[in-house]
Amino acid sequence: MKIKRALISVSDKTGVVEFARQLNAAGVEIVSTGGTMKAIKEAGIPVMYVSDVTGFPEIMDGRVKTLNPYIHGGILAVRDNAEHVAAMKEHKITGIDMVVVNLYPFRQTIGKEGVSREEAIENIDIGGPAMIRAAAKNFNFVTVVVNPARYGEIAAAVEKDGGVSDALRLQLSQEAFQHTAEYDACIQAYLAKQIKG
Repeated sequence: MKIKRALISVSDKTGVVEFARQLNAAGVEIVSTGGTMKAIKEAGIPVMYVSDVTGFPEIMDGRVKTLNPYIHGGILAVRDNAEHVAAMKEHKITGIDMVVVNLYPFRQTIGKEGVSREEAIENIDIGGPAMIRAAAKNFNFVTVVVNPARYGEIAAAVEKDGGVSDALRLQLSQEAFQHTAEYDACIQAYLAKQIKG
């Protein structure tokens, strides 16, 4: 699967600018959000704002930005399904071939001394897990990246072959579901403690 468009939206920005630079050099179009987009743009790397893809602004303090058919249709489309391809064409949806997302720092937030319940709740990521799970489900066509330690290996594969192997996409999918499972487990454990008082 040749990677033509990547969506990058990360809380942990470790290595993300260099990764974006390598993807761009390999001809990958980059779509991004908020702080990630700002970091990429300030480094002089071409980047498209997610609102330019969705035609809708980020709203509600960033709570709603990627929950949109132009994003999820682009991620979930089965590329060898004629009906999916026709729907993409009809609705002008461009495929998203790579999703690079890591989640709001919920665990770090609740680990801080005196953190309020409101602050903890605001650090529950919604759009991030939705994109990760969509990309991980569609691993036959989409590369999902949740771990910055993988950037070098993936950039090298994209530069050399235009994409990553089927085996690596499957492995990255498993890592992604593990990432969201651990995230949700942390949230439910925190809420369970809130119930007990």
